Amino acid sequence: MQPNEGHLRQIRAISLVSGGLDSLLAIRVVQSQGIEIHGLALRSLFFEPGSAEKTCKMLNVPVHIEDFTSTLLSLIQHPKHGFGAGMNPCIDCHIAMLKQAGQFMEEGGFDFIITGDVLNQRPMSQNRHALDMIAAESGFKELILRPLSAKLLGQTKPEQAGWVKREQLLDLHGRTRKPQLSLAKQFGLTGYLQPAGGCILTDTQYSERLKDLKEHEGIGNHEHIKRLRLGRHFRLENEKLVVGRNEDENMHLEKTALATDLILKPASVPGPTGLIPYTATETELLKAAAICARYSDCQNNTMTEIEILSCHGKQTVCVIPADHESIEPLRI
Repeated sequence: MQPNEGHLRQIRAISLVSGGLDSLLAIRVVQSQGIEIHGLALRSLFFEPGSAEKTCKMLNVPVHIEDFTSTLLSLIQHPKHGFGAGMNPCIDCHIAMLKQAGQFMEEGGFDFIITGDVLNQRPMSQNRHALDMIAAESGFKELILRPLSAKLLGQTKPEQAGWVKREQLLDLHGRTRKPQLSLAKQFGLTGYLQPAGGCILTDTQYSERLKDLKEHEGIGNHEHIKRLRLGRHFRLENEKLVVGRNEDENMHLEKTALATDLILKPASVPGPTGLIPYTATETELLKAAAICARYSDCQNNTMTEIEILSCHGKQTVCVIPADHESIEPLRI
């Protein structure tokens, strides 16, 4: 749906919201021109919309939450434009997000899309070529406004049609955050999400775990993906062992264990909970028990009892705790 001639109704925009400062500022810049804005936050196994909801509440902007998990898993499985430094299919992900935003725009009667992109802030997905390609492949090129860098980019329909005033948009570029922080102060914005490492798919350790999961068990089991954030991970020949690092992780692992999991716990001393598939060989199971013993409160080189629980009952094995040198090559 497009605005009527003479602007007989208020112009409305949908903004992709991450919860970070850039998306917050993008909304505020366009909002200051009298545009009605709604936020669109996407939820997946790799990010939650909590901070995006806070951002929209701060700006008195209605927020809509849609699931993005199946789309993102498909992109991780077969990224057309490849990965970044980790398991981040940045370009494909941006295209898919804009496609979803575009569909939401059309269904909700909005007029254009806003993003918080800043030219050259991220080398893979925010250089000029990438921004142009992402917009084109989304299918909504003329209706995507990037207000923080708009003066450095080609004019879009919202500018050409006079829905927004180009002279009131910005020309931010590069990785420095100083202009954004200054602008936030000018707008009186506080409590926004501080920049961190960005998408978790760019995190080195997390990416290694996800890559290992993709190569062995596959990424079709959501519980396996959720575990990637928890504990210590070890690849024992074919099967993977996950060992909790603290009481909260131990409780979570035990609570979310699948029917196909074996639960390992020290029998007589405090220690971690471990999970390994029931298909583990006897050799793998004894090695897993020794690793769990390694992180328990037992004395070094002291025989330790490890309980192995399954849906069929319980058994106990006695093992010597594994040494650091033998398990480090197994760590993911």
